[in-house]
Amino acid sequence: MRTMTRIAAALGGVALLAGVGVASTADAQNRPTPKGWNYEIKDGKRVPKAQRQTNADGSWREELRQGNCITIKEKTATGEYKETRRCD
Repeated sequence: MRTMTRIAAALGGVALLAGVGVASTADAQNRPTPKGWNYEIKDGKRVPKAQRQTNADGSWREELRQGNCITIKEKTATGEYKETRRCD
């Protein structure tokens, strides 16, 4: 009788751990990206939070929002880099 009880307890423990594993995986997919990270995770892939516009000449402009502040990064085709920060 003790053997049956031990087997039932072991199977119940395995089932409980399997349920926790499924729940934690689903929770990890719905959790927001932690503060301070410069990317989000969408469909299991890293996606930058910033909006970058790249031009044909190689220049680009990127806007990154963090709370009330906006950081604007710009790079010209000649290689000049400029970064400004504006908080409203």
